[in-house]
Amino acid sequence: MNKFEKGFLLGAATSAHQVEGNNIHSDLWVIEQLPNNQFDEPSLDAVDHYHRYEEDITLLAKAGLNAYRFSIEWARIEPEQGKFDELEIEHYRKVLAYCHEKNITPIVTMHHISSPEWLITTGGWEEESTVEYFKNYCIYVVEHLGDQMEYICTINCANVGAQMCSEALELQSNIPISAERQLLMTETAKAFGLAEENRANIFLSPRTEEGDRLIMRAHEAARDAMKAVCPHLKVGVTLSLLDIQAETDNNVEAIAEWEKDFKHYLPFLQKDDFIGIQNYTRKFIGDKNSMSASEEIELTEQGYEFYPEALSNVIRKVAEEISLSIIVTENGVCTKDDTRRVEFIQRAVAGVQACIADGIPVKGYMYWSLLDNYEWYKGFVKKYGLIGVDRITQNRMPKPSLYVLGDYCNK
Repeated sequence: MNKFEKGFLLGAATSAHQVEGNNIHSDLWVIEQLPNNQFDEPSLDAVDHYHRYEEDITLLAKAGLNAYRFSIEWARIEPEQGKFDELEIEHYRKVLAYCHEKNITPIVTMHHISSPEWLITTGGWEEESTVEYFKNYCIYVVEHLGDQMEYICTINCANVGAQMCSEALELQSNIPISAERQLLMTETAKAFGLAEENRANIFLSPRTEEGDRLIMRAHEAARDAMKAVCPHLKVGVTLSLLDIQAETDNNVEAIAEWEKDFKHYLPFLQKDDFIGIQNYTRKFIGDKNSMSASEEIELTEQGYEFYPEALSNVIRKVAEEISLSIIVTENGVCTKDDTRRVEFIQRAVAGVQACIADGIPVKGYMYWSLLDNYEWYKGFVKKYGLIGVDRITQNRMPKPSLYVLGDYCNK
């Protein structure tokens, strides 16, 4: 086994809403409680990472890993517009301090999908005021915790709304919307105090072009403001990127897809310190139509092709376009068979090491996820974690894959 060089950030990732539990002031918590919502189950206690973070970080450290990517929940820090909770800031200070105690480098994400309920009431991720609100929240956090931080991701999967183009077309065209869908939209609007005809613009909503730009302007504003307060911070944004493959190099559809997913964001990244890459699989595009996986291709329990090599392909494509340092902020596989997770990790890591050997500045790899957690609309049934969790007792059950990943670390 070839270990990474000393100083390479090797660890795992989580997000607050998926692991902490009881984020009662967030927009997703509101939606999860609606009778006709699209979530298979509510998050509730999740995996109680809010109270068990020491146990989880200890397991990470004992496996030999040296980094932990986690998010600060905006809805905890600012449960009401303009009112900040000092007790919650103190909680995250303790999380950061415990990371340092265990010689774990924290990589902090300021926004990971969930938002404060009040933000959606004021227009959410299509409203101009959100840029200022997000910037002010980020300033508050680094003013109080910046001395404990080094790496910050402003916004997780900043491009996810733009990737939902097919759903956006359904919402904005004359295609009839089902009665169930219309009822959900109406109930959601009411839950946020909006008029029935208005859409609740949560982060997972299909994004307009202006909303897409707004998110990146929020990233820029927060980045610049945080670095003004704490110049030592290394700040970047994370993008969800498929390995887009085509039969020919000049495939128009593939070129357009890469432009939509990545290249049109480049102007907003020029002052960043790194870019966070998140990849799980590839997408193959033929000359005329996208080609679905054949029966011979192994699919994960998420329905993705089992293709760890997608990550290194994406790293190389990104490196061709921009000279920033790269941190793999998410990469993983959904499976209950940990032997498949082990193989996925081994092949993905080999690809990362090959990229580094070729001179690409990859500085870190964060496996998704540290824990089997709440996988958004699919609830708790999807298993990505290096650590299993009995949700009745909340007991932690480390898997062999945790130690396989840890063996690559050279602290």
